[in-house]
Amino acid sequence: MFEPLRRVLVKRPDEAFAVDDPVRWHYTSRPDLEEARREHDALVEILIAAGAEVIDHPEPQPDRADAIFVFDPALITDRGAVILRMGKELRRGEEAAMARRFREIGVPILAELGGEATAEGGDLLWLDSKTLAVGQGFRTNAEGLRQLREILTDVEVLPVDLPYFTGPEACLHLLSLISIVDRDLAVVYPPLMPVTFWRTLQDRGFRLVEVPEEEFATMAPNVLALAPRKCLMIEGNPVTRRRLEEAGCEVLTYRGREISLKAEGGPTCLTRPIWRT
Repeated sequence: MFEPLRRVLVKRPDEAFAVDDPVRWHYTSRPDLEEARREHDALVEILIAAGAEVIDHPEPQPDRADAIFVFDPALITDRGAVILRMGKELRRGEEAAMARRFREIGVPILAELGGEATAEGGDLLWLDSKTLAVGQGFRTNAEGLRQLREILTDVEVLPVDLPYFTGPEACLHLLSLISIVDRDLAVVYPPLMPVTFWRTLQDRGFRLVEVPEEEFATMAPNVLALAPRKCLMIEGNPVTRRRLEEAGCEVLTYRGREISLKAEGGPTCLTRPIWRT
């Protein structure tokens, strides 16, 4: 999750993102579509300047406002993509659209979750190439964990219990609490992190950059690694940015008032890395 980003999928905000009922989607207010597009275009420019090939996911998905958060419907592995099954029912159908796009651009499909399994990409964190941490909360269930273990036979799959926090309607993914920005460096929000997982990170030699309480609501833990110790975060989190820089990181920021703060999705959520080297 920290090697140089070479190929990444994004979805530009369309009419579905400008929701008429933000409460239904758990948005803070209705996004301004034109401003959202400007913010997203600027985000794409940053990705391109960092050396990534940016691929659009243009298929219209009416009434799926969250479809711009392309990280969630799939998990990328060395053997291909695992198509997930969204825990948020309003997002069901995004998975099939992403599978179609992957086939169009030559990304092999390794497997698809089925039955009662739910899992979202925001709950899936590669600690290294052979260890996948899987958040167990409202979006990813035990059957999702079981099927991932069945599919990823050469990977250690670690369950991580997530807190109730503000309840099932809100989005608290595992990646709401942690982002890895180098082999031994992660940005974290400890107050909501399970002690066992915190100890796992310590045992694996991670240095932890802590997000202060006042910057958790502005998604400071949601950081996208563009390369080792080169990362992208939403603007307006100066303490976390300074702490990352003190840890040796180059930190880029983007304006995300519409595409992130109103809709609970940071730079990781807005991108689906396909290839890192």
